[in-house]
Amino acid sequence: MTPNKELQLAYGMAIVLLVVGLISYAAFPAKSPEVPIRMMFKCKAGKVLFDHKTHTDSSGYGISCSDCHHHPEDETGLRACGDCHLPEEPAAAPQACMECHEPDEVEGQLPPVRSDSFHSQCVGCHKDEGAGPVECSMCHVL
Repeated sequence: MTPNKELQLAYGMAIVLLVVGLISYAAFPAKSPEVPIRMMFKCKAGKVLFDHKTHTDSSGYGISCSDCHHHPEDETGLRACGDCHLPEEPAAAPQACMECHEPDEVEGQLPPVRSDSFHSQCVGCHKDEGAGPVECSMCHVL
């Protein structure tokens, strides 16, 4: 076989393998998790890594999603904390509040900022249940 024929054969095999690889990649995409597995919250006191599996799995704390995600009441359309609980004080109630609340319910009220909500709910649960860290440095890392 001549060097030119060998080069053509090598290029042909490379193209065939590339096409097979692309088809395989497109045919079997990786499935994304139903809920975020871990979330990193950035704040002035240091980053906080939140692990959903530790909280919801029976080998962990075994709490239900609705224990933290309280709006809406059913677990089919859980909202992210940041939809209502913003990192800083908003000028007015976020539009997302109006999806669950009537305007007169939230008039003149602002939702608690995210850090206040986490501190009251998370640390409160950790203290009440006797599980999970309650010291600042156990959650907040640099």
